Amino acid sequence: MIQKKVCMLGGFAVGKTSLVSRFVRSIFSDKYLTTVGVKIDKKTVKAGDREVTLVLWDINGQDEFQDVQESYLRGTSGYLLVVDGTRRETLETASQLQQKAEAVSGKVPFVVVLNKSDLATEWQVDERGIVKLAEQGWPIVRTSAKTGEGVEETFLKLTLAMLEG
Repeated sequence: MIQKKVCMLGGFAVGKTSLVSRFVRSIFSDKYLTTVGVKIDKKTVKAGDREVTLVLWDINGQDEFQDVQESYLRGTSGYLLVVDGTRRETLETASQLQQKAEAVSGKVPFVVVLNKSDLATEWQVDERGIVKLAEQGWPIVRTSAKTGEGVEETFLKLTLAMLEG
């Protein structure tokens, strides 16, 4: 059995916990619960002919990366950078977190998750910022933890990238 550690990174209230809940338990709640420290979940997925157990580290949202989080990142096989499409500043937070994560973990696979696609009419993240990241070779997916859109595909995309790496 293959096991991979995946960290969920992003600012406050971008939907990290909701994405994990949708992925692991197929549920969504409108109630906002702040993650204190880290919450760990597991889910086994099928990637081609292999079964992979993802150990999901849902790390508390940060707008300033704190030293305590660096220890959470050690040993990660990959991570999701979660952006709230309705809040422009969360894209910049994700970019800063990516640099810090790479400094701690090295070049491991990651995916930028543009969450809250169900609120597309309220989006503040502009296409130029998204295109700029894509031009850097950053894999980007649009998701909605509320509707489930893109959630399974996101975790599978990261799993496949981790298996290739």
